Amino acid sequence: MEKYMMIDGNRVEFTNEKTMLAVILKAGIILPTFCYYSDLSTYGACRMCVVEDEKGHILTSCSTPPKDRAVIYTNTPKLHKHRKMILELLLASHCRDCTVCEKNGSCRLQELAHRFGITEVRFPNNNNNRIYDTSSKAIVRDSSKCILCGDCVRMCHEVQNVGVIDFAHRGSQMMIATAFNKDIADTDCVNCGQCAAVCPTGAITIKNDQSEVWKALYDPNKRVVVQIAPAVRVAIGEEFGFEPGENTLGKTVAALRRLGFDYVFDTSVGADLTIMEEAAELVEKLESGDRSMPLFTSCCPGWVRYAETKHPELMPYISTCKSPMQMLGAVLKTYYAPMDKKEHKETVSVAIMPCTAKKYEVSREEFKKNNVPYVDYVLTTLELISMIKEIGILFDRIEGESTDMPFALHSGAGEIFGVTGGVTEAAVRRVVADKSPKALKDIEFMGFRGMDGVKICEVDEGGLNLRIAVVSGLANAEALIRKIESGEEHFDFVEVMACPGGCVAGAGQPFARRKEKRMRGEGLYKLDKSSQLKRSEENPLVMDLYDDLLKNRTHELLHVHYKGQEK
Repeated sequence: MEKYMMIDGNRVEFTNEKTMLAVILKAGIILPTFCYYSDLSTYGACRMCVVEDEKGHILTSCSTPPKDRAVIYTNTPKLHKHRKMILELLLASHCRDCTVCEKNGSCRLQELAHRFGITEVRFPNNNNNRIYDTSSKAIVRDSSKCILCGDCVRMCHEVQNVGVIDFAHRGSQMMIATAFNKDIADTDCVNCGQCAAVCPTGAITIKNDQSEVWKALYDPNKRVVVQIAPAVRVAIGEEFGFEPGENTLGKTVAALRRLGFDYVFDTSVGADLTIMEEAAELVEKLESGDRSMPLFTSCCPGWVRYAETKHPELMPYISTCKSPMQMLGAVLKTYYAPMDKKEHKETVSVAIMPCTAKKYEVSREEFKKNNVPYVDYVLTTLELISMIKEIGILFDRIEGESTDMPFALHSGAGEIFGVTGGVTEAAVRRVVADKSPKALKDIEFMGFRGMDGVKICEVDEGGLNLRIAVVSGLANAEALIRKIESGEEHFDFVEVMACPGGCVAGAGQPFARRKEKRMRGEGLYKLDKSSQLKRSEENPLVMDLYDDLLKNRTHELLHVHYKGQEK
């Protein structure tokens, strides 16, 4: 017999739904929530999603399992009054400078206040303990906008295993804080920004670097070049009415030129260089006969920071390759250096990234030469969206344009870097001896694809069985590291991305649920499918770079050495 619930007088059947909230959604009703997020544990603190049963009992729908033949109501006088009171009390202790808040227009508290018709707050503002922390290169914390939903805490602890923020104090003094109220920059924060991604208000936001980029664009003595990461092209369009995963690279290039950028390039070129170098490292490691520990990828600055702070013993096993952004940044600064000298200009290098940790990466001394960074500024996808809207560009109407020469040619292998498993698939395409179309198809089904947090695959190459792990989300990485160090698991190659799902799910992207993240990844694979060049070594631009600009400078421009990385 089918199980069902009576919701507002309507029969709604359920099967595998774990909560009443999920069943209510099947009934076509969206209950207000603050602390509910499907990828995190159930917290049940905000009490906005409460429902009433036939006996008048109040139940939190996000934490109550569905019960066969239960009768519940989602909208009663008691519930209506209850929700409005919660909103008023939250607003009473909330900063009210909404018009100048980073989250204005996308704030969950603002949205629900409008939904419930709250046009005034009867209570005085009672929040006098503001903490405004701008120390981080990636995020900004403002306690006056915090509603104590706990989403950031659970994300930092459960998904990322970093745990630098938590609840402090009790009762009316409760707040989100770091240990001993340290600045976030003085903690082990990895700058992944996932706390900002799930924050429903403006309590944690992305560090904004737009003003510095505008200054560079308006300076006639500066040549401003920009690169676009693969994950950006399948997400930026969502803010302008396009479906997740739809490729809007051409429109993005056109918009960047209208903003004033002089030259626009694709980070996929840097990804092709990364594969050439990282695959060579893997082959060298295998040929040495040392298979005691795997080679870990180095593309993700959040992961590198995590390893530095939590597992310094792993640093010798992390690839010395720079990230694709830094590789292309080094190439661009080197290429334009003679022109700068001749034309008395300064080249400013900007990168459009899905990632907040990239903002931290460009500040590191390892990525500077004579104290000048190879990449000067990082703008997230969200920051670029803001700039496009500020100028009034009709993104959906502009005609697409192509990236600039001489760094315009890239392979499909470079584009799939933006999704979890993409780096590994690109590397395997490079190292396998069989380059036939059939071999390429076989690689596609080896298990690298998909949004699972941990994927374990095996590749048989020349009689050598390679064990490979693909991990996204730092808590998943931690669990795998423990198995490796205990001897329970052995791998030859491990790809790690800090953000669950990879760069397509970076904190600098428009907010997305699991479905949208998957669609973005599928969008990158579609681009790879239509690409004429499938492997990084097939890219003639890469070969020309090795013969010219990179000649005798490969190590200097394409590799990096972090502290503790000496083998």
